[in-house]
Amino acid sequence: MLNQKVVALLNDQVNKEFFSAYLYLDFSNFYEDKGLEGFANWYKVQAQEERDHAMLFYQYLQNNNEKVQLEAIAKPDQTLVELMDPLKAGLQHEEYVTGLIYNIYAAAQEVHDFRTMQFLDWFIKEQGEEETNAHDLITKMDLFGNDPKSLYMLDNELKSRVYAAPSLVL
Repeated sequence: MLNQKVVALLNDQVNKEFFSAYLYLDFSNFYEDKGLEGFANWYKVQAQEERDHAMLFYQYLQNNNEKVQLEAIAKPDQTLVELMDPLKAGLQHEEYVTGLIYNIYAAAQEVHDFRTMQFLDWFIKEQGEEETNAHDLITKMDLFGNDPKSLYMLDNELKSRVYAAPSLVL
């Protein structure tokens, strides 16, 4: 049986991950409206990943005989104007999610919940990758975003991103 504080944090994370998917779909819409289909694709794939992250937390709770508490998902409220806005907001959001994961890990560690700590190890690694990807997009946009031809090439590069389901075994 899991500690109820840890259960509450895991449940909250289910909902935060679903919000992340909504947020990234909003970013995708922004880029679609700007005619940048590659950037839109990149964030659609990102939204799929976040949805799957939510489902991993969901399944972990169920596998441990805990009730999943689904809450209403808030509407993204970002004001997106410049092409860089979603990229910077995405990095900020990933850093926020990393903090949430660390918080759950610390709570699990406090009560010696080694099973949950092991489960979260994958997410800690994943968040490192998420932050690196967000930094890389910002760097590329800084380098190439002001030149139309380079932006076109970057957009085409981002069109090639395909979804890959997470390989975490529960």
